[in-house]
Formats: sequence, C-alpha cells, structure tokens
Amino acid sequence: MNNITYLVKTTQSIVDSRLGREILLKRLGRRLYKSIVLDVDNEIHLVKMRKYQWVDSLFRRTIINFNKGYISKKVLDRLIYVLIEGAFHADRDAYRRKIREYEKNYGTQPPSFLVISPTQRCNLNCADCYACSDKKTTPYLSFEVFDKMVKEFWDDAVGRFIVISGGEPLMYKDGDKTLFDIFEKHQDMLFMFYTNGTLIDDKTALRLLEAGNALPAISIEGYESETDRRRGKGVFKRIISATDNLKKYGVPFILSLTATKQNVDILLSDEFYEYCFDEIGATFMWQFQLMPIGRGKSAFENVPDPKSRLELFRKWENLLEKKKYPMADFWNGGMLTNGCIAYGRNGGYFYIDWNGNIMPCVFVPYVIDNVNRLYANNKRLLDVLNAPMMVKGRKWQYETQLKDRKTSDNLLMPCSIRDHYDNFRKNIIVPGTKGADSIADEILLDDEYYRNMLKYDEELHKVTQKVWDKEYAV
Repeated sequence: MNNITYLVKTTQSIVDSRLGREILLKRLGRRLYKSIVLDVDNEIHLVKMRKYQWVDSLFRRTIINFNKGYISKKVLDRLIYVLIEGAFHADRDAYRRKIREYEKNYGTQPPSFLVISPTQRCNLNCADCYACSDKKTTPYLSFEVFDKMVKEFWDDAVGRFIVISGGEPLMYKDGDKTLFDIFEKHQDMLFMFYTNGTLIDDKTALRLLEAGNALPAISIEGYESETDRRRGKGVFKRIISATDNLKKYGVPFILSLTATKQNVDILLSDEFYEYCFDEIGATFMWQFQLMPIGRGKSAFENVPDPKSRLELFRKWENLLEKKKYPMADFWNGGMLTNGCIAYGRNGGYFYIDWNGNIMPCVFVPYVIDNVNRLYANNKRLLDVLNAPMMVKGRKWQYETQLKDRKTSDNLLMPCSIRDHYDNFRKNIIVPGTKGADSIADEILLDDEYYRNMLKYDEELHKVTQKVWDKEYAV
C-alpha cells in the first residue's frame, strides 16, 4: 500500500472509529515519521523533523477538535477528499500528462496554490493594514474573471487550493454573486479565506458548513485589548461570537495574527496558545511578521526586532515539539516549505489583487501584469510565470534554497524581500516595475526605507546564522 492510500484509509478510519482512534493516530504518526524523515535523504535532518512535527500536530489537533464536536464529519470527509485523496488524483497517468504539458509550456513545475484578493473593501480600518483597506475602497474583481482564474488553475496547474485575502472577502459582491458562489461552484477545491470574523453570523456559519470546502482564517492581535486597539473597540467580542457560531456547526477555523512590538511578549507565552487552541478552539494558527508596506510603510518602530524574531522562532519550535500546537509562521517557519514560496514556484504561489494586478507575493507589491489585460489578449493566467521578475525570483530560490536542500542557505531568513532586501532590489525587481499603489512606488525612491531594511537584514543575519549553522546545517 503506497503512502497516499495508507494516509487516506487510516485517516478515514480515525474519523469513523472512536474506540480505536488513539491507537490509529499513533500508527499514523509512525508512518508519517517514516515517510517524512526516514525515507527522505536530500534534506537537513532537523528541517525534516520540523515538517514531521507540523504535520503530526495538525492531524492531532484536528482529531481533538473533531472529538469535541468543533469539526463536523461532513466537513472532515470533504477535507480528506480534497486535501489527500482527490489532491493526488485517481488517474495518475492523466495527472502526469498534465504536469509534463505544464513544464513544456512554462519551463517549471506548477505553483501549488493561488492567493486572490477579490475586493479591497473592508468594514474595519485597521492600523498598518498592508492592503490599505477601508469602507470607502471599492475596487473588486468581476465574478467572471474571478471564476475563470479558479477554473484555469484547476485545468492548467492541476491545482486544488485557493487562498482568498482582502480587504474583507465576505464583503465581495458582483451583482448577485458573492464568495459563496465560488465555493459552491468549485466543490473539488479547498478555499482558505482571511477574514476579520465580524461578519460570520449564524447564517454565514451554516452556509460554510453546507459548502464544506472553505476554512475561515480569523485575524486577532492577541487578547481583547490588543485586538481592539488595532482593529477597533468591540471587535474581539464579535470574533468570539464568530468562533462560537463556527463551532456550533462544526466548521474548523484558523486564527491568524501579526507579530508587532506591541504584542510580542504575549506571543512568547504558552498561555496565549493554550487560550487559542484549548479555549477558543482553533484547529490551526498562522503567524505573520509585520511588514512595513501599505499603511505600515512608516511603521518600522512596530516591527519586532531581529532578537524578538529569533525568540518567536524558538517559541515556534517549542509549540511544535513540546506542545504539539500546529502553528506556522510565514517567515520563521520557512523551512516547512524549503524557503520562499513567492514567484509561482512549485510548492508556492503568486498573488492577484482586486484590480486584477498580478504580483509575486502578497508582500511583494510590484505588478508583473494584469489578469484583465491577459484575458483581453486571449492569454491565460499562468502565462505570467514567464515574466522576467518571476523567472528571476525563482532563479534566486533555486540557487539559494532548493538546488541542494542539504546545503541550503539559512532558512531562518527565507523571504526574498523582507530578509534579503538588497538582493531583491539589485537582482530580482525589474527596472521600470510599477508598484501596486503609490506607497509601493514611494518605497523604491526612499533611501531611508532602503537603509532601514538593510539594517534589519544585517542584524537578523547576525542572530540567526549561528543558530542555523550550529543546530540545523550539521
């Protein structure tokens, strides 16, 4: 029995069998350890261990929440199909033909997912918002284009995973079409959507259960005071109401937070994660580092310093290894994906915003092309992967992180723009590139911004390289 068949059958057995659930979970853990750690030769051992710990913790937390009734069998069965069984395609020959065709057309393997922000509009006005969203901003993608991108990703890249960002995705509307029309039309795909949570009422939670293929990632900033300070008075209580609605119907949810100087002490405490997982009932957590873009361009004073970032990395290691809490840090957990996932690399993604602008990453706000223009010229979305900036970004990824995973560069500094800004400016961004907004354009002309980014990267290298050399690259 191959690993995928075993994974499907054992996971389904864990779901269906209450009495033998713990025994089956331990058996699954041993199989995961073998396939992720023992059977892989071309990776650093401790990197393989972090990957195993992350996958194992995610399975364990899912079953814990299933036992509590926070996840319905209907949703879990759908996740098993989309994420495991369906994702690997019963017709392997047809799948391989698709991949070969893709490689012939684009010279690389396909990205694993897309990030789409269908609307910039938001009912909140959070400090340091990377998308500069508020109630007044109205740009949005037409439903026709939104739907076409999702379908093309399925057809061309054999992709099943779409991340929806914003703005507030639940405010997306084109005529009578909403986000749920996308979920319901593409039932063989999985969607994760970032949301402030304030619009998830009883009716919305029930509709998410009925769709069965969309997971909300709800943004918090810490406890009530930290969340309300950044997002507005009363927001945290509305978030808790949303999570209660989701648990009522068995819809698993993610908590997403941004590390800043204001909340870093909280994020270094075990009690906070115990609260998020064991009391609120999250199945998974995302952590981001505040990026000085969007309304955060002048917010360097709020970005956790390199020493704090290393402390957050140590907390992440502990959460996986000791607490078995499935939390992934978009930067500190870069080793889970073997580094930067931008530029449309295999295992990664690229980004499309509410204006149709295509960018290498949510946090690389520089426009490669526009999907509306591509479609007007009878081209396809993935044609953008041959653009010079995308090719340069993937070349940097390959040479520093992917070519030889046993001698990879420091994966505690995985990000092409946040952690290697000088190289990004000199070797990746293409002359004449335009920003997604005026702030992104201003950054390219701002010498102080350049100096601040370089200073951060130099200090980060000093505190992380020792850890990488002594503990990982051995």
